[in-house]
Amino acid sequence: MNKKIMLGNEAIARGAYEAGVKVSSAYPGTPSTEVSENIVKYDEIYAEWAPNEKVATEVAIGASMAGVRSMTMMKMVGLNVAADPLFTAGYIGVNGGMVLVVADDPGIYSSQNEQDTRMIGRAAMVPVIEPSDSEEARVFTKYAYEVSEKYDTPVILRTTTRLAHSQGVVNLEDRVEVDDKVYERNIAKNVMMPGNAIKRHLDVEKRLNQLTEDACTMPINKVEYNDTKIGFITSGIPYQYVKEVLPEASVLKLGMVHPIPKKLIKEFASKVDRLVIFEELEPVIEEQVRAMGIECDGKNIFTIQGEYSANMLREKILGEKVDVKAAAEAPARPPILCPGCPHRATYSVLKKLKIHAAGDIGCYTLGAVNPLGVVDTTVCMGSSISTLHGMEKAKGKDYIKNWVAVIGDSTFLHTGVNSLMNMVYNKATGTVIILDNSTTGMTGHQDNPATGKTLSGEEANVILLDELCKAMGVKNVVVADPFDLKNFEEVVKAEVAKDEVSVIIAKSPCALLKSYVPKGKCIAIPEKCKKCGMCLASGCPAITKNEDGTISIDQTLCNGCGLCMSNCKFDAIELKKKGE
Repeated sequence: MNKKIMLGNEAIARGAYEAGVKVSSAYPGTPSTEVSENIVKYDEIYAEWAPNEKVATEVAIGASMAGVRSMTMMKMVGLNVAADPLFTAGYIGVNGGMVLVVADDPGIYSSQNEQDTRMIGRAAMVPVIEPSDSEEARVFTKYAYEVSEKYDTPVILRTTTRLAHSQGVVNLEDRVEVDDKVYERNIAKNVMMPGNAIKRHLDVEKRLNQLTEDACTMPINKVEYNDTKIGFITSGIPYQYVKEVLPEASVLKLGMVHPIPKKLIKEFASKVDRLVIFEELEPVIEEQVRAMGIECDGKNIFTIQGEYSANMLREKILGEKVDVKAAAEAPARPPILCPGCPHRATYSVLKKLKIHAAGDIGCYTLGAVNPLGVVDTTVCMGSSISTLHGMEKAKGKDYIKNWVAVIGDSTFLHTGVNSLMNMVYNKATGTVIILDNSTTGMTGHQDNPATGKTLSGEEANVILLDELCKAMGVKNVVVADPFDLKNFEEVVKAEVAKDEVSVIIAKSPCALLKSYVPKGKCIAIPEKCKKCGMCLASGCPAITKNEDGTISIDQTLCNGCGLCMSNCKFDAIELKKKGE
């Protein structure tokens, strides 16, 4: 058997390949993105980027209905976008097996909240399976398809940041070619109008009851009896911490975290003196165990917030004092826009004009922090435009004359289009700035419908953002380079002053794209420097202030965007062109 060290996300992709998956659709979202980026490497699987998670899930549902195994991937807040089709897919069930890979983010490393997918799984009445290492990620993915087809249900494969981005040894097996299921027209099962849905709800309840019973003997739920003075019920990555700190403790490791194996839990609890539920985020398992009348410890000693750790167990269970001094002394590393980022130029103009921005989800959210400090709000994907619209309808058009909405090109196509449509339809007057950097930047430079490339790298039709906005009835659409500061400032002032919806497309590529060719490097000329600090105002990390008040520009960081040079009024910075 071949072995390979893989990330959890890479192992999930391998599991999908081995399980005979034929269709995959996803929207990039950290920490789930690498699943798609690895699954596309398998020629046997059709893989695509969808505009958003709702569309991706509906594609997977369609493929399942047609009779093949399908997969969709997203982060936990993406599941909110996909909730509409998911909840109904739970009623419909599957033809070919269908798995939703959903990555939670305990500790909020790259998200706007800290939600728990297990709770969504319970609400949607679909099973949730959770691996604890890379090998289980591969194996559990394959098992999820068996569960999906046996019980006629979509299955959520839940991961977390720690699992998704940790490496482990994986055993590689051959792909199993699964015969396509025959499609049969079945209106009662596949058309969820009320009369059909109420009958299917009964089937869903029956299915969950059967899963609860069968979970007690499923191989992914396993009991490890050792010292019975203390027993842990745990799952996922927290299982690894239990085994590290208390290797002699008895453990009930749940691979299926919804529905839970009630009989197995009762049996395990009866054989240990002290029962501890060790689960990250919400007390999903604990509340059900307590509802069964079983005494246990859980959130009374462990936090609901953030990631768990081995040190947490040492402190709370063993009573050891953990020295975290070394970690506390680590230097702060605040997030900042990259050198050469076009968003920095856009925000420099907005700051100069004292304009507030309703923000969105992307690299450009960093415009909220100093020294730029122009983004005032961030809620969710696509919310910037709707937020600005709500402000206007609450306070009137004069109130938003010093406001704009800012949204990335990928995010605009994700959920911003409907919001702009709403502005036009309801006679708003706000200004929307689409930050078009020709990529989905925050998640690692994935393509989107506006880039002209598919997930597999093939040429594709390009969605022209300016034409799309005009087609929705926006009369004022301007495409401008944010690095042309003088022109961009005039454009912003003109569009904000208008009494109807306007869109500015701030078009300049991300400086980290492979296709990006820097103009050169910016060079400081100390003898001309007046020490005014204007070049520092935009917060470029390539520029540092010297002890004498002059500045230095790190040539290894500089991308030659010229923003600092444009801000300098004394010609103390010049551009050394490439090749000079």
